[in-house]
Amino acid sequence: MNIKAIGLISKSANGDILDVFFPVINFNGEKTEIDNIDNIESSKEIIELSWNQDNLDEPINGVVSAYLKLHLLSYKFVKPNSINLDGLFSSLPNIAWTNQGPVSLDEIDEKLLESKNSSNNLYIRSLDKFPCLTDYIIPKNVRIADASRVRLGAYLSSGTTVMHEGFVNFNAGTLGKAMIEGRISAGVVIGDNSDLGGGCSTMGTLSGGNDIKISVGKNCLLGANSGIGIPLGDNCTVEAGLYITSGTKIQLHDTEGNPTIIKKGLELANSSDLVFLRNSINGMVVAKPNKKSIQLNTQLHTND
Repeated sequence: MNIKAIGLISKSANGDILDVFFPVINFNGEKTEIDNIDNIESSKEIIELSWNQDNLDEPINGVVSAYLKLHLLSYKFVKPNSINLDGLFSSLPNIAWTNQGPVSLDEIDEKLLESKNSSNNLYIRSLDKFPCLTDYIIPKNVRIADASRVRLGAYLSSGTTVMHEGFVNFNAGTLGKAMIEGRISAGVVIGDNSDLGGGCSTMGTLSGGNDIKISVGKNCLLGANSGIGIPLGDNCTVEAGLYITSGTKIQLHDTEGNPTIIKKGLELANSSDLVFLRNSINGMVVAKPNKKSIQLNTQLHTND
């Protein structure tokens, strides 16, 4: 494993590192489209890093390593959950993200005053540890309706469409073409040809004590306002409005539609070819064999 990277460092007036942009990365011979910055004039500090597998496996120890790992994910050199991100939150400072770049929170009041007293308009987009993906990387053959809803560190495969209410966190994303109108939490990956309906959610691992890695397989559909706290296999559908957790009691039906055994959601983790729905008469959550397979609209996901 041989990783070479060149980055541009932004600092506060006090010399604290705010962010690092890595336009040049050579990952085992696979390169970013920009292969040098020799012709770029910049007043920023330039940093050159040489990493190996040990660096990917060790915890994050500062802003520089945090940003390089987030870039590696969004350039799709590494997949979500494949590198060590321990220490990420403690390494990243909380920043005022503006139309003029990152600003230290210790300096933002002064910047605002300068802005109001001149024609140098300052717009604050967010106060957060993470910037949006498109401030650093433009993924190929991808559509993002609202760029503020996709964080740096998101992994978006060719053919992915993220609609206005779709959200993709860091260390998460799509492994093929997908329609994202719901939320992909940290650590969650979505398989090829899957559709996350409007307002649906996938349970992450950052809070709530959940240590199960959630994933959605290929050819799956999560209906509007549905949610999952278990990983799904391929060719699964979750009815609109239904939230399945590891403790949800689910009644299985056979191919003839007859009820059989009752299992907890966790016992069905990674199962394929199931339709999850709620019986509107008795409220029981039911899982039936899925006899249909969804197909995304090819024209909507070419994204050339």
